[in-house]
Amino acid sequence: MWAYLTNLAVLVSINAILAVTLNFVLGYAGIFSMAHAVFFGVGAYTATLVAMKLGAGFILSTLAAMGVAGLISLALALPALRVRGEYFVAASLGLQMLAMTVFSEWKAFTGGIGGITNIPPARFPGFELSAPWHYLVLSLTCLAAIMWLIARLVHSSFGRSLKAIRDDETAAWAFGKNVAVIKTMAVVLSSALAAVAGSLFAFYLSFVNVESFTLDTSVVLMAMVIIGGTATLVGPVVGTVLILLLPAALSYLPGLPQTEIGSIQQMVYGLAMVLLMIFRPGGVFGFRDKPKDAA
Repeated sequence: MWAYLTNLAVLVSINAILAVTLNFVLGYAGIFSMAHAVFFGVGAYTATLVAMKLGAGFILSTLAAMGVAGLISLALALPALRVRGEYFVAASLGLQMLAMTVFSEWKAFTGGIGGITNIPPARFPGFELSAPWHYLVLSLTCLAAIMWLIARLVHSSFGRSLKAIRDDETAAWAFGKNVAVIKTMAVVLSSALAAVAGSLFAFYLSFVNVESFTLDTSVVLMAMVIIGGTATLVGPVVGTVLILLLPAALSYLPGLPQTEIGSIQQMVYGLAMVLLMIFRPGGVFGFRDKPKDAA
């Protein structure tokens, strides 16, 4: 039971990193990206190859993953300079589809459909992570550090500029904000931080393949942010906990066929999204930061 709960907690913390970093562009910058799973995958594959080919530890592998994800995110950030709203959603969907093809077919880099196995455990100078609780401590530390960084950014002049662009991009430009640069920086930073989750995921499972980085993953991440509350720091974490604990809760319901849990889970997600949009459009925690953000 302890091993199961520890495993669940590690996966929750990794997905919470993804939700928090997606919220940085979705909630605070108003950029709707459907390609967040791409940078999750880029981080996982890059960290894996750096660790396996170069023998690097967790820190160097993760830094390399962040750098590669940040560079690739320019393919998403550059369209952000010219389009907005639904056009950016379409551009991010295109990147997601392209990445899926690359992950599946570039076998020398990703291992294709079969993925990459036997990934070495995460290493620090003089210490190797060997137990699940080691990864729990590491993932929670990374989550706390990323949340602290985002909180500092949100309350800085950069964060105020992001929210100004989100609320009225034309007005922000008229007041002298360099909209193109600010949006690009937000996308690159969000993508680079998402790669941290990819690195943690790869080292923890010792296996990665394309199935973990599909459009479905990006959609679920979007649901985590919206259900928890956009433009809030705690909301995406709450949304992650609710969504990831749901399958575990459903599996313990008496008389429920195990083969139907996935379908029922999707129905509950959809119903929750509809009800939230009707009765609480700001999400579970959205109301707390509304007045502050509006100001």
